[in-house]
Amino acid sequence: MSRELQAVARARKAFETGRSKCLEHRIRQLKNLQRLFSERQRVIADAVKKDLNKSEVGTQLYETMGLEGELSLAIRKLKEWAAPRPVEKNLLTLSDTVYIQPEPLGVVLIIGAWNYPWAVTIQPLIGAIAAGNAAVIKPSEVCVHTAKVMEELLPLYLDKELYPVVTGGVPETQELLRQRFDHIFYTGNSAVGKLIMEAAAKHLTPVTLELGGKSPCYIDKNCDITIACRRAAWGKYTNCGQTCIAPDYILCEPSIQDRVIYEVKKAIKEFYTDDPKSCPDYGRIINQRHFKRIMALLEDSAVAVGGDNDESDCYISPTVLRDVKPQAKVMQEEIFGPLLPILSVSGLDEAIQFINKREKPLVLYVFSQDNKVIKRMTAETSSGGLLANDCLVHYSVSSLPFGGVGNSGMGCYHGKFSFDQLSHLRSCLIKQLKMEGMNSMRYPPHTAKKLGWARFFILKTIDLGWMGRMALLAAMVVVAAVALKNYLL
Repeated sequence: MSRELQAVARARKAFETGRSKCLEHRIRQLKNLQRLFSERQRVIADAVKKDLNKSEVGTQLYETMGLEGELSLAIRKLKEWAAPRPVEKNLLTLSDTVYIQPEPLGVVLIIGAWNYPWAVTIQPLIGAIAAGNAAVIKPSEVCVHTAKVMEELLPLYLDKELYPVVTGGVPETQELLRQRFDHIFYTGNSAVGKLIMEAAAKHLTPVTLELGGKSPCYIDKNCDITIACRRAAWGKYTNCGQTCIAPDYILCEPSIQDRVIYEVKKAIKEFYTDDPKSCPDYGRIINQRHFKRIMALLEDSAVAVGGDNDESDCYISPTVLRDVKPQAKVMQEEIFGPLLPILSVSGLDEAIQFINKREKPLVLYVFSQDNKVIKRMTAETSSGGLLANDCLVHYSVSSLPFGGVGNSGMGCYHGKFSFDQLSHLRSCLIKQLKMEGMNSMRYPPHTAKKLGWARFFILKTIDLGWMGRMALLAAMVVVAAVALKNYLL
């Protein structure tokens, strides 16, 4: 039996014991994750530094701090999330118990990504644990050092039977995908997302796909361009551009292109000094394969800022491209690197048309001081999320669902949305073996009179207070008694 098959079988067996369903067990596991991040921060940061050249502060800021917030929220709210949820009743169910009961799905496969290896792997794990599932964790093999640390640390803090870690590359992932899961949660690109869906279809396994795409950034000529460009530059060059929600390209009118270039250049210097290569807060491309892919995107575009690179160090400086054409190489795929193309549009109308001609992005950014511009962008486009006058920060808001639409993904998570995404929301209706007369309207022989009663009880909507419900219930008892008498006669 392969290592992957053993891990899945062990997780399934552990789930069948029922211990993951116990709220105290879930909370204990979540608190253990809290301890991991407080006790092993240096080990975590050292591995991320080796993989992506992130500083220790950067690792906390962009990776583990958000996880600590998610853990605190889940621990605080878990009993409320897991409790039965009452629902609105109709006239026929006034005397019944009607509710939604969240229940665990079973064994979840979590396939993480390499760009934020802790954030995008552990956040869905928090949801899986909170919802009472077992979970097989597959970190990205591209982040070699972080994957090794996950493999070593997670079993020390978590129930290693319920939450096994499987490391390895494509063959190991393919072997995992041949197994039957109750849900698959994948973060990565759309090409692999299609393969995940194809594998899941064989077992009718539901999937959450957190993908990416080319997220547009429209800058209105009448906004504060200095602030807009500083925030856009921060969003673009954080993690060396290797962020699924980074602004992929800028749309603006030709009259402000030079000003945008100037302000972005100024922000780059402010953030990363005149020498980003030696700046501790500027990262590196994950490996040489991605370095070559990104450099190839530059071939038919004009560099306005940056362009410096060093293949041996996987270094590409923060780069701005001007007068980029829609057919340019850099516009044919998600960049996932520190290149920021600027495309000219005549105004808001053309920007909206440009966005709508392409695949739906994971997020759409718009910078404007005019609420009408923001409202039109919101009403006339579609994207996983929309953020006005800032970048990236919507990811940190647990009360907002995070996810894509169309080519940028399906399903969402964060906070309670993670819990619900990885739960089955079971419909429950508990009736009593009484008031059988009420059911005579549904039993044959069917008559126009019975149909009339059925239409009244099923389709009539009445907003009643507590006293009204009691009075109506008493009336229904009388109706049921009369109906039963007629039925028996």
